[in-house]
Parts: sequence; C-alpha cells; structure tokens
Amino acid sequence: MRGFQLVPLALVGAIGLAGCAGLSPTEQRTLTGTVGGTAGGAVIGAIAGNAGLGALIGAGVGAAGGFLYDQSKQSQERAFQQGYQQGRTTRSR
Repeated sequence: MRGFQLVPLALVGAIGLAGCAGLSPTEQRTLTGTVGGTAGGAVIGAIAGNAGLGALIGAGVGAAGGFLYDQSKQSQERAFQQGYQQGRTTRSR
C-alpha cells in the first residue's frame, strides 16, 4: 500500500518540473535554490521540532543563495565576453 502513496507525489513532482521549461536562467537558479533550501530547512526544522518554520527559513535562504549564484555566473559570463571581444580586437590589428 505504501507504494501507491508515492505515485501522486511523483506525478506532482513531474508536473512541477515540466513547468520549469520556460524560465530564464535567473529564475531557474532561484527556483532551484528555493526548492533545495525548503527541503533542507524542513529536515533541519523537523529535527529541531518545527518543520514548517525550518522550511520557510530554508526557502528564503535558498532563494537568496540561488539568486546570488546566478548573479555571480552572469558576472563571469560578462567578463568572459568582454575579454573575448578585446582579444578579437587585438588580433585583428
């Protein structure tokens, strides 16, 4: 009987992931951080005695972490593109 309880959970997870297809990289990284933070926060909160509060705090921390990670990746990409363009300009001379 326990296996039947996992089927709806798997379906919800699959539908949730299918909705991520049209997201920008910033949205994807922020969402990934939020989901991971929520899960981690819920586990830590359950150990501490309040899974809901832990999940809420974890979601906030995860969203912020995912967003900051995205900003770092965008900065790296801009620096790479700038260096690439400078290299092309120097080589053409």
